[in-house]
Amino acid sequence: MASYSVNPAGVEHAEELIDSRQYVLRSEWGEAQPRAADENDYLESHSWEEYSAWHLGLTDGATDETKARYAFVYGDFRRVHRMGLIACRYRAAEWGHKEVELAAHDLIQRLDSVAR
Repeated sequence: MASYSVNPAGVEHAEELIDSRQYVLRSEWGEAQPRAADENDYLESHSWEEYSAWHLGLTDGATDETKARYAFVYGDFRRVHRMGLIACRYRAAEWGHKEVELAAHDLIQRLDSVAR
């Protein structure tokens, strides 16, 4: 099983989106989650650095500037989705990636406090 570390750029970007109220509180994450074609379209007009910022995890040992490097997507390339953060937390907890799980948890708490 792959191992992951927290992506500081992804956490920072999510915090900025939350603080600027660029979020979706209720969504069907299975519908909103970016597909491979969405990722390819995004990468046609954005840098790998910008792409990285939409992910809470970095795959240890994977080459930079490859899709395999970035894990735990939390938004739709426009806004953070609460259900995306919940999915990240759940998957990280399920697979035992505690640092990513806690980062997602903290972002959910931040979002919930801002959205009140």
